[in-house]
Amino acid sequence: MADQTHVLFVEDDDVIREATQLALERDGFAVTAMPDGLSGLEAFRAHRPDIALLDVMVPGLDGVSLCRRIRDESTVPVIMLSARADSIDVVLGLEAGADDYVTKPFDGAVLVARIRAVLRRFGHASGGARAEEAGAAVDGVLTFGDLEIDTEGMEVRRAGQPVALTPTEMRLLLEFSSAPGTVLSRDKLLERVWDYGWGGDTRVVDVHVQRLRTKIGQDRIETVRGFGYKLKA
Repeated sequence: MADQTHVLFVEDDDVIREATQLALERDGFAVTAMPDGLSGLEAFRAHRPDIALLDVMVPGLDGVSLCRRIRDESTVPVIMLSARADSIDVVLGLEAGADDYVTKPFDGAVLVARIRAVLRRFGHASGGARAEEAGAAVDGVLTFGDLEIDTEGMEVRRAGQPVALTPTEMRLLLEFSSAPGTVLSRDKLLERVWDYGWGGDTRVVDVHVQRLRTKIGQDRIETVRGFGYKLKA
């Protein structure tokens, strides 16, 4: 398991859980599958997986609450699984700290592609290559008012105080800081930050922007109605 990407999969439906576990294992993942939120939390703490797949509606501790508990302890990527694309549960999951979501029923190949996309961007957000793409300053620090972004150390400070960002939030901020004052559309952010080569749900972008604003300042990222968002220079 040490050489494989370890997936924690929490799903109460026995058929879906077993079939998905087999499909992921065939694609080379190591999978710990749990039927409810409480056992999922215990497994997370015991195994520290590389990524978590959480069904929204699981007994004991629902997927949204489980996501919050995981996010309190770790920045590990989280993908929520929801039976309805228009469900409020999707937004609640993203607000709880999830990085993406997949609608059930899902195709196994699509799920694997989304897992790999999330893992790719987490790798990018933690290394120097991403800083080069972001157009880092000579000293590696970009400054916007009281906001400082260390693109080499992957650290953010506001008014001198450290700001804790998830890798997805960090990559989103790097995209904004690479072109301050330039409006970035939701579709472009989906492509660059979430690695979507196809159309995606722009709610993912909106919720992450809101989460980012609460951490770096509500007025730092401006909404340009009908077009997207921009970082104030």
